[in-house]
Amino acid sequence: MIRKRFEKLKRKKKVVKLFATVAAVSVLFGFAAGGLVGGVVYYKVAGHLKNLPFDYFRKVASTSEQAYQPQTTQEQKVIDVVKQTSPAVVSIVITKDVPILEQIYENPFEEFGPVPFEFLVPRIRQKGTEKKEIGGGSGFIVSPEGTIVTNKHVVLDDEAEYIVFTTDGKSYPAKVLAKDPVQDVAVLKIDQEKIIDRTGAFTQIDFPYVKLGNSDTLEIGQSVVAIGNALGEFRNTVSVGVISGLGRTITASGNNFVETIEDVIQTDAAINQGNSGGPLLNLAGEVVGINTATVLEAQSIGFAVPVNKAKRDVEQVKAIGKIVYPFLGVRYTLLTEKTAKGNDLSVNYGAWVKRGSDGERAVTSGSPAADAGIKEGDIILEFNGEKISQDNSLAKLIQKYNPGDKVTLKILRGKEELSLQVTLTERTE
Repeated sequence: MIRKRFEKLKRKKKVVKLFATVAAVSVLFGFAAGGLVGGVVYYKVAGHLKNLPFDYFRKVASTSEQAYQPQTTQEQKVIDVVKQTSPAVVSIVITKDVPILEQIYENPFEEFGPVPFEFLVPRIRQKGTEKKEIGGGSGFIVSPEGTIVTNKHVVLDDEAEYIVFTTDGKSYPAKVLAKDPVQDVAVLKIDQEKIIDRTGAFTQIDFPYVKLGNSDTLEIGQSVVAIGNALGEFRNTVSVGVISGLGRTITASGNNFVETIEDVIQTDAAINQGNSGGPLLNLAGEVVGINTATVLEAQSIGFAVPVNKAKRDVEQVKAIGKIVYPFLGVRYTLLTEKTAKGNDLSVNYGAWVKRGSDGERAVTSGSPAADAGIKEGDIILEFNGEKISQDNSLAKLIQKYNPGDKVTLKILRGKEELSLQVTLTERTE
């Protein structure tokens, strides 16, 4: 019995040795004899290939060379939008002269005369400056003359230089024409190329540009396409999503920039630092928003400034060379039913004029609001006949007017309703 088991075990060992040998040979041939294996495979298959129809390979090649066919109408629309608008989407590179620093070692006691011992202390000193790329963003051309819309935070540094790269690889120095004091929007300009003929006459080459749509007609659930310089590295990256929300208020921050922006568009199309300033487009290829911010702690939450605000800026820059906003001069909280109940207020809508948590005054001294007699604690119920609510904020209503316009405010002071006349002035930074 024991002998039989031993003989069986020997046979198993031989099998294991044989398997190990075959495995080793297989690995050896796999790394060193790929050409030989390929030749064997071809030899085995060659006989079969001879029996195939004469035009077989021609049919296979013809099939493989066909262009990709979109699977849905929606997909085709996205492809069309990208092809149509990408030439007008630009990358903005930020460059700046930065100091060149070097570390040296000095003996701090040398100024007192010869030192009998060596005592060196490290010190950093500047050795000139060099121009470096310090950031990037996106933008889009809105006129054949080279007018560009982007985010204000992309071109915030007045000491930096901005270079615009178009999709054909050309670069243009950009001039910042204006920055919106309220919205995260800025307007830039690049110069057109000129072609000079033999007579000395020249023609200017128009830039490709995008059409601006109407952001007031957006619907939640509507499909949108975001294009931009993703993460500052991948130019004209495309992401697709839907409008997730409208009329949002956010506080955006980054690069020493903090700003509260009202009435923005929420989307799940991917937005990041690099494609800030790029266009958010509808499926008709029209810009409906300017990609602005993303929530770092969450996925698929991005925000864009409605394009109608940018249209206003572009028109003002073209007409008067700057962006101006009317100014009232109050700090306020929009009332809700919860806020009103918690503070024992008699109304649950309007703009409650109150001091900020940082101690900022409720009414700015010398402002139109102060001149009109508005006081801390007043509730502004209506602005020129329009009711103030969560969806129709005071800031949103003010932006419909211009400096110098006279408006009427309906005020609740305690239990008394008042009507005050106010002349708006120009907002300054």
